[in-house]
Amino acid sequence: MTLTKNNLRSFREKEGLSQEKLADKVSVTRQTIISIEGGRYVPSLELALKFAKLFKCKVEDMFGV
Repeated sequence: MTLTKNNLRSFREKEGLSQEKLADKVSVTRQTIISIEGGRYVPSLELALKFAKLFKCKVEDMFGV
């Protein structure tokens, strides 16, 4: 299994959001957030753009694309 490095957890914690609150804001499950933060799941472009909009950053800043 390949792990993908990302900064989602840092962005989420900086905003004071729980995994569950973030999941609700982007319409996914908490398990999806856990998998993305753990590098076991690469989000779709649509989901990555939702994160970028929510955190007011570029997708590249969050996922190192």
